[in-house]
Amino acid sequence: MSTSEDVGSAKGASVRIEERLARVGIAYVTEPGDPAVSKAVADFGAEAIWEGMLQWSGQRGLKAREYRPEAVLEGGLRQGLRYLVPGDDEWPRRLTDLANVVFRGFGGEPLGLWVKGSARLGELADFSVGMVGSRSCTSYGERQALELAHHVSDSGVSVISGGAFGIDAAAHRGAMSARTPTVAVLANGLDEYYPAGNAGLFERICEEGLLVSELAPGEHPTRVRFLIRNRLIAALSIGTLVVEGAARSGTQNTMNWASELGRVSMAVPGPVSSVFSYTPHELIRSGQAVLVTHGSDILELIAPGAPEPVRPEPARRRTDGLEPAALAVYEAIPAKGSRTVGELSAKLGFSVPKLLSCLGKLEEGQLVVKNPRGAWQLC
Repeated sequence: MSTSEDVGSAKGASVRIEERLARVGIAYVTEPGDPAVSKAVADFGAEAIWEGMLQWSGQRGLKAREYRPEAVLEGGLRQGLRYLVPGDDEWPRRLTDLANVVFRGFGGEPLGLWVKGSARLGELADFSVGMVGSRSCTSYGERQALELAHHVSDSGVSVISGGAFGIDAAAHRGAMSARTPTVAVLANGLDEYYPAGNAGLFERICEEGLLVSELAPGEHPTRVRFLIRNRLIAALSIGTLVVEGAARSGTQNTMNWASELGRVSMAVPGPVSSVFSYTPHELIRSGQAVLVTHGSDILELIAPGAPEPVRPEPARRRTDGLEPAALAVYEAIPAKGSRTVGELSAKLGFSVPKLLSCLGKLEEGQLVVKNPRGAWQLC
């Protein structure tokens, strides 16, 4: 049993090993996100609920009696995993909010979390933002996720996402290019990586950050498990940001959880012609999410007082600083071709002296030039 205790106590456990084993067992017999199970454990204790399951008749009772939580914990330890439960020093305090929220039949505080990586989950979650979006993202969305994640991570905010292709992966990569570890919350056991194409990304995350899952080693992802997983991303974070999402995207589910939990909801606007702009635009239009365009916008909402990344200065145009009359003359000259003083005077209604004064200023600024025919054209 000492090996199993090491699984929980390696990073500051304060929970009896019997309760930890009971939670592993209950999680095996039930599906995550069942509010009735969560309430029963809260009311009667994990050990009592697990003991009752062992007494069940029928297939479910047989399943419980054949399961060996000790072997699962020990196997997890050999794979570099640890199992956190409520009461552990590393347990994120925000997850307790899930005990009071049920959305579309799902809810409840997790029975426990499997964790892989060198960081401490509670510390990363204390100062964090969730970032979600489409798997089939556009290059625009990928760039926004990379840059926003980099900026907030560089300011000490951990990025929490789901480890999927597209926006999730871009958010993790952007965070890893800065100084704060990132967290990937998965919908399968941590003994195998899903999607397999992100295996290299997951290994890099484990070096300084964390992989997290409610599901024990050997468990596979399903559509429902992805939706249930989304509540953890929303609950762990101070606020959640959607970068891109189509009309029927799972990102809407994550944002709904953020709203139900009273978290800050944010969205990045995109091209109105893109189907992947639907979810962020709808959230902004309905008032469910705040529009953000830069890392400093996110910090202002979730971390007032944090060091802000430098917002880039907008690119200056050559015509910036021109007085209105000179700008009007500049804009009256075609991009291709030229106009005489008489033509410009007739078009703008300027007197010739006023027009010549404006042209002189534009010529000094190397914006216009007089051609050999005496007409004016753009440089």
